[in-house]
Formats: sequence, C-alpha cells, structure tokens
Amino acid sequence: MITLPQRPGPIGVFDSGYGGLTILHGIRQLLPQYDYLYLGDNARAPYGIRSFDVVYQFTRQAVLKMFQKGCQLVILGCNTASAKALRSIQQRDLPELDPSRRVLGVIRPTAEIIGNLTSSRHVGLLATEGTIKSQSYDIEIKKLFPDIQVSGVACPFWVPLVEYNEMDSPGADYFVKKRVDELMLKDKDIDAIILGCTHFPLLMPKIIKYVSPSIRIISQGEYVADSLKAYLERHPEMEHKCTKGGSCHYYTTENADKFKDSASIFLHEKVNVSHIDLDK
Repeated sequence: MITLPQRPGPIGVFDSGYGGLTILHGIRQLLPQYDYLYLGDNARAPYGIRSFDVVYQFTRQAVLKMFQKGCQLVILGCNTASAKALRSIQQRDLPELDPSRRVLGVIRPTAEIIGNLTSSRHVGLLATEGTIKSQSYDIEIKKLFPDIQVSGVACPFWVPLVEYNEMDSPGADYFVKKRVDELMLKDKDIDAIILGCTHFPLLMPKIIKYVSPSIRIISQGEYVADSLKAYLERHPEMEHKCTKGGSCHYYTTENADKFKDSASIFLHEKVNVSHIDLDK
C-alpha cells in the first residue's frame, strides 16, 4: 500500500517535455499566489507517437511521484497525456491511491470555451499524432456542442522544431504552411483553430503567417488557467489543500542543465531544476 502525504501542497503541472511550461506560465500569470511543482518527463519524450498503454503507464508514474511530493491536485499540461491517460487515472487509479486527490487535463477546458469562439461552427485542430488519433477533442466538443464540426491534422515535426529552437528557421515555414494548408483543404469553412499541443504557441508567428486573418487561433494557456481558477472557486475543499507561497519548483527526468537551457525558450527566465527518477 502506497502512503501519500496528506498535508496541503503545491499544484502540480505535468508534461512529457517542455510544452506544459506554456500552460504553467498561463496559470501562474492568473494565479501567482499558489505554490507549483512542474515535472517534465523529458527523458521519454515525445509522447505523441506512443501507444495508449505506454502513455498511461508513464503518466501514472509521474502523477504518483507528484502525489508523493505533496501535490493534492495535478494538471496534465500535456494534450497526449490528457487524451490517452486522464480518464484511466481518474477512474482506475485515484479511487485506489487517494479518492480526495484530483487530476485534471487540458482538453476539457478548451472544449468548454470553443462554442463562444466559432461562428461558422467549423473548427480546426492542429495537434500531435496521438491526440488526433485519440479523437478526444472531437468527443469532448461533441458532448458540449453537437453542432460543431471538428477537422484535425497531425503535425509530427512541430514539436522537434520548438524543442530544438528552430521556430524561426525556413524549415519551420515549410512544415507549418504544409499542415495549415492541409487543414484548410479539409474544411474551408473553419473559422477557429485549436492548437492542441502545448508546444505549438511558440510557433504562433509562423502559424499567423499562413492562416487567414479572419480565423481565430486558440492557444490553451489562458483558458486552462481560467478553468483552474473557476474549479478552485467551486471546490473550496481542494483550494484549501493548495499551499500559497508563490514558489515554483521544476523537476525533469532528463539532464537538469539541458532542461534549464531549453526551459528558457518557453519561459524567458532562468529556472532552478532538479533531476527526478520516476522508477524509484
């Protein structure tokens, strides 16, 4: 039996790599008073091409480690983990580990606001292969807005472009234009595009370049932050379990110095990072 600390602790944000830092940034902008713990499973990234079972096992390991570090609430800042692991963790693991803890994802908050952001009711989705194949956005949006049509395109080279700091390269232009054109060929009536991967906001200058100005581009950070704020207001019992010291601690399964260098691309600030082993 796993024993978990019951005292209040930081809000956890998990990602397979660096992309969740864009989610963390949005949350900290809106809710700076809380303590945060960020965990990036960089050693095993990317998750987008992995099977459901592998993503679930990796995500479960990370969530359990964050619980052991004191988190009572964990946000899966990774779309692939939200698509492939969230439901299993909520339904299978939480009742066994600790029914009072919560794990939330990034897909539902985006789905909840999309009805207000499209007039044509035709929405595009640019995401990783894993998120597209899961159809999680299609399912969540249909639950809330049955009249909205969702068309998705996988963008397999976009994450490496960001992680290798090639966002401004000619290669980025080629791959961004290729996928945007592919999406618009699927449905010319799209008037809103969801960036269904937390890395993709860093390609925003390129995306804007190849998307019609009449189309709204939806980055998740602010909407996830708004959703978390509303969640904590609705659930004071959970809000009281989140400590408020304004701190943020970063952990990575990769080399800490490498994470520190790459994190600066996403956060534009220096961070203190510790290595963490999810197998121990």
